[in-house]
Amino acid sequence: MSTYESRHQAPADPISAPSDVAVEPTTGTSPGARRALRYVGAVIRISLGWVFLWAFLDKLFGLGRATPPEGAWLDGGQPTAGFLGNATAGPFADFYQGLAGQAWVDWVFMIGLLGIGLALLLGIGMRIAAVAGALMLVLMWTAVLPPENNPFMDDHLVYALVLVALALGDAGRTLGLGAWWQQTSLVRRWPVLV
Repeated sequence: MSTYESRHQAPADPISAPSDVAVEPTTGTSPGARRALRYVGAVIRISLGWVFLWAFLDKLFGLGRATPPEGAWLDGGQPTAGFLGNATAGPFADFYQGLAGQAWVDWVFMIGLLGIGLALLLGIGMRIAAVAGALMLVLMWTAVLPPENNPFMDDHLVYALVLVALALGDAGRTLGLGAWWQQTSLVRRWPVLV
């Protein structure tokens, strides 16, 4: 092995790898399978981003899916009133019903939907989007305990886990702006923004 190769070879142990070096497994999967996995991760990231962004747009404009036109936030509707006021159940129902329709809750919820959706679609800020999105989803899960069709597991928890996996897998770099974003001076100064 030449001196150049020994200096530029990725560490065998991903845990000891410097944070700025992307380390992929070298055994067990072919380069084609790893490439396909990156693209599948990107499609999942974009799909979840659209789920969050669509919820924001539907509640903002009252597009008639989950939010009727007369319930649009732009027309004075309260984005959290319907779900928190009427759909909550279980041990935390009273707590969530007390939050329903409060202006600050509406603002936090809508900014969260927009920010998480855009971050996932663009592939930037994946760590913050994963934490915020997982937190939002777990809170939504607690609002309907126990789930209707399972003792504890439902799609909110699965989506939360997927968000964490996407952030850990650096899914913003494929079909997204993640590679560029990670090189910006802002992210280099505050790596938590990756």
